[in-house]
Amino acid sequence: MSEGSGAPEGVRLDKWLWAARFFKTRHLAVEAINGGKIKVNALRAKPARAIAIGNRIEIQKGGLVWDVEVLGLSKQRRSATEAALLYREEEASRLKRQEIVRERRDTGVGAGDTSGRPTKRDRRLIQRFKIPTDSGS
Repeated sequence: MSEGSGAPEGVRLDKWLWAARFFKTRHLAVEAINGGKIKVNALRAKPARAIAIGNRIEIQKGGLVWDVEVLGLSKQRRSATEAALLYREEEASRLKRQEIVRERRDTGVGAGDTSGRPTKRDRRLIQRFKIPTDSGS
């Protein structure tokens, strides 16, 4: 899915990942690329690397892995249906990712953030548990 009448020779990797809706912002795409979470043709890449149709991109995000082939180039972010036309995911990659999501859903992993400071209610419950009440003295 190329823009305009003339197809661009290549698009920056960070722009393509953003346009294909793998990341909400280009900044998040750049962080993932610099963190080694994105590989182009099985090699680490830089954000400004030009990608072309036919490149294979491996994307690791949130414990999930996408193995996609670039089918189209776009520098603009469009609707999700148009973004889905920019790539084709390997069947094995899709099935493996769906299985991981199914397992997470069944086990309840990621079903709430329990880290961080306790709430006011939590502190009261902890304090009630720790300090015995004086009843019967």
